[in-house]
Amino acid sequence: MNHSLTVPWPSRMPSVAARGCNPKKQVSVPILIVDDEPNIRLMYRSALAGLGYDICEAISGDSALEQFRQRKFEVAILDLRMPGMDGLELLGKMRELGIAVPAAFITAYGDVPNAVRAMELGAIDFLPKPPTPDQVRDVVHDMIVRHSAPLAGLGARDFAYYLRSAKRAINLRDFTAANKYLIRALDLDPGSKQAINLVGVMLEMRREHERGA
Repeated sequence: MNHSLTVPWPSRMPSVAARGCNPKKQVSVPILIVDDEPNIRLMYRSALAGLGYDICEAISGDSALEQFRQRKFEVAILDLRMPGMDGLELLGKMRELGIAVPAAFITAYGDVPNAVRAMELGAIDFLPKPPTPDQVRDVVHDMIVRHSAPLAGLGARDFAYYLRSAKRAINLRDFTAANKYLIRALDLDPGSKQAINLVGVMLEMRREHERGA
């Protein structure tokens, strides 16, 4: 199975420089931040500054789609609530276009229906709004590690390995594999809130409401 989330969509650079983006810069991990609030985008940029990322910004879902059409990104940070096209609608359009970049949602509205829809679209990472700089750095780092190496390179077969593998499978929308990894994770740590929450959302997503409850 191909575990890479990078799929072929147009890789040509924009004819006009995208807002806050340097497409000629040679870096390993280009990141797109999508948020309509300038101060929030500045906070994300500051949190990730100096870590070798090529950080681009979009102020709306439409402008984000234009940037996705023009170049590849390895990670996307999406605001859930935006005027016009919200984050879930944006992610849905990205998937329709074959843009499988792993996405994290920044939201003050982390309710179950949003989590279920996000997981259906292959997104599993949620952060509160506003997140702390450390939270932003940790999530971006984990997403990159999760998708930059074969599963064999993710470390020893411990709880962290199985949880990370489950998240990676969910990002790839391989829910059968995710379920197997979550079972192994819960065998090693039956009280893990992260693993239990992921299982609950997966059950909700499969409309197994009684088992989810």
